[in-house]
Amino acid sequence: MKQYLLPSIKLTVVLLVLCSVIYPLLVMAIGKFTPGGGDGETVSVNGKAVGYAIVGQKFTDDKYFNTRPSAVDYNAAGSAGSNKGPTNPDYLKTVQDRIDTFLVHNPGIDKKDIPAELVTASGSGEDPDLSPAGAKIQIKRIAAIRHIDESKLSTLVDEHTDKPLLGLLGPAKVNVLKLNIALDELK
Repeated sequence: MKQYLLPSIKLTVVLLVLCSVIYPLLVMAIGKFTPGGGDGETVSVNGKAVGYAIVGQKFTDDKYFNTRPSAVDYNAAGSAGSNKGPTNPDYLKTVQDRIDTFLVHNPGIDKKDIPAELVTASGSGEDPDLSPAGAKIQIKRIAAIRHIDESKLSTLVDEHTDKPLLGLLGPAKVNVLKLNIALDELK
């Protein structure tokens, strides 16, 4: 028994230092080279912080691109999904309510054409991005309200679409906060 005790203690100390000191310091050092220096990328308008690029914002006004629904009402302190399965009656009612609301605010759109991300919450409940299709399906509504040509809005969405990393990793996505800021800046 004694022959195993000393190596076990040594291994525990080595792993404790490695996992509790070295690894967190390494991750923190790498984070300093990211946008925002590891503190998150703050989005500012006229020198005033209006949000973070990595946290979803609530946009319900018809003159803006709506974001993905949130299971936690966009509260970053309580990041979580709804934990309701696809056959849960409450979940199905919530999704149907979101579909009905979307169709009321976007007349002329068929239910089958609504991208799933516009009526289902993300796993974290605060996803800041939409697919290009999720943004483009809202162009007709915004163009009518703001009296802007649809092709101009389509170009704006294309300009704010982030392509997959290295052209391979991940989907194309549009940050809704940055898109709405650019929308307000259109002349």
